[in-house]
Amino acid sequence: MDRVAPRTRPQGRNAGSQRWSDLLFVHATVPAEQLRPLVPEPLELDLWEGKALVGFVPFKMENIVPPVVPPALGLNFLETNLRTYVHHAGKPGVFFLSLEASSLVAVEVAKTFWGLPYFHADMSFEGRDSLVTYESRRRHQHTHFRAKARFREPLPTPEAPSATTPLSLEYFLLERYLLFVARRGELHCGAVHHLPYPLRAVELLEFSEELTAAVGLSGVSPPICAHASPGVSVEVFSTFPVAKLPLQR
Repeated sequence: MDRVAPRTRPQGRNAGSQRWSDLLFVHATVPAEQLRPLVPEPLELDLWEGKALVGFVPFKMENIVPPVVPPALGLNFLETNLRTYVHHAGKPGVFFLSLEASSLVAVEVAKTFWGLPYFHADMSFEGRDSLVTYESRRRHQHTHFRAKARFREPLPTPEAPSATTPLSLEYFLLERYLLFVARRGELHCGAVHHLPYPLRAVELLEFSEELTAAVGLSGVSPPICAHASPGVSVEVFSTFPVAKLPLQR
């Protein structure tokens, strides 16, 4: 599997740009046999040392604009992703189990044009000095998420794996530039491009979530690791079909 090639910017014009800021990455293990039915069959689970992982990623989405529109006119909102790690045809990426956003406009656009499982949620962010708190409660379902963390010292940027550099957990979790989504009977793939995340160590002070239960997962471990990043500027590229989905029985 080539874990380096996806870092290269795709050719051609992007479908828009945005900035991801004040990101918190919290990861836990989950039984692979529970996760497998939630991931479309053309995708394979991408395991770390034989274990399936899910990631909780709250952050700020800022300056979201289509091409040629000034960032100052962009949309801003809060988002929280529940994701897992997959690969298809030798290409590693992420599969979103659910996404929360504080903007109803963003939810409807992402569901309509990208086929992503977004939910409208009441969300808040508090940041003071190095202390941050994210909270989200999904509307209508009242699914709750809360994380409070203290950002600490900078960490080395994950290096690309090579013959002499083993693949690190940070690289496995964070260096992901492809997303896969099932829509209209096909598996689609899309790319994002950004510089590697500048990372900071994290002390996770509080963590509670109902996102995994909402998608049907149980047996999720307590958090095994957490990372943070002040953010990156991102180019987003349109999705395209890569495989047919099997017919539902």
